[in-house]
Amino acid sequence: MYCKKQCNGNIKNKVIVITGASSGIGAATARKLIQLGAKVVLAARREDQLQAMVKEMGDNSIYVKTDVSKRADVDNLIRQAISRFGHVDVLWNNAGIMPISFFDEGLVEEWDKMIDINIKGVLYGINAVLPYMLERGQGHILATSSVGGLKTSPGIGVYSGTKFAVRAIMETLREEVAQTIKVTTIYPGATQSELGHDITSPKIKALYGNLKNMPKMDEEAIANAVIYAISQPGNINVNEVVLRPLGQTR
Repeated sequence: MYCKKQCNGNIKNKVIVITGASSGIGAATARKLIQLGAKVVLAARREDQLQAMVKEMGDNSIYVKTDVSKRADVDNLIRQAISRFGHVDVLWNNAGIMPISFFDEGLVEEWDKMIDINIKGVLYGINAVLPYMLERGQGHILATSSVGGLKTSPGIGVYSGTKFAVRAIMETLREEVAQTIKVTTIYPGATQSELGHDITSPKIKALYGNLKNMPKMDEEAIANAVIYAISQPGNINVNEVVLRPLGQTR
C-alpha cells in the first residue's frame, strides 16, 4: 500500500495536521510525511515529546500543545496551523484512548474520558477545520476509528461505542461534503502503540493480561495506509481502510 514515487508527488508541500501525534501511529506517520516533503503540524498533550519531534523533523514541522477534549484547544490548533503555513490541506483526527472495562466495574470516569477524547475530539476537529476547507473548496479530513468500531465484544462496550460513533460521524460527513472535501476513516486492528496502557480494569487484566501476547501490527502499517489515502489524485477519495494483523480474528 505504500507508494513512495506517487506519494512523494502528491504529498509534497501539503499541510497536514495530526492529533495524537506525540507517539504511536501519529508519530510514525508524521515522520514519513516529513520525508515525503509535507508540512506537518503535530498536536498532543505531551509537550516535551512534541518538542523533541519538531527538533528532529525540522523547519517543515511545528507543534501545538492540544487537548482534543477542549474545543478551544482544537480551534487554536487549526488557527496556528493556518498562521504558520497559510492553510490546512489535511486534518487527521487521530487522538484516542482505550481504558477498556466491563460495565459491572462501573469505571464511569474512564467512560467519560473516552467520550470526551474519542468522540468530542473528532467533532471539535471537524468543526474547527471544515469552514476553512469549504471556503477553499478542497481538503481532506481523516479520523481513526478501530475494528472495534465495526464489531464489539465483551469488555469493550464503551470504547467500541465511541468508535462506532466515529464511524457514523465520518460517514455522515462524507455524504454531506462529498462534492468538495475528502473524508477517510481508518479502522486499525491491534497495533504496537501506547493504546491501552491506561487500562485499570482487573477483569480485563485477568482476561487479556497486559495485551503483549496478542498479534499486532507495527505502527508503519497504519502510517502507510494513511499516506496511501492522502496521496490519491484529487478526484479519488479513499473512504475506509481496515487493517488487522494476521491472526487477529475480531
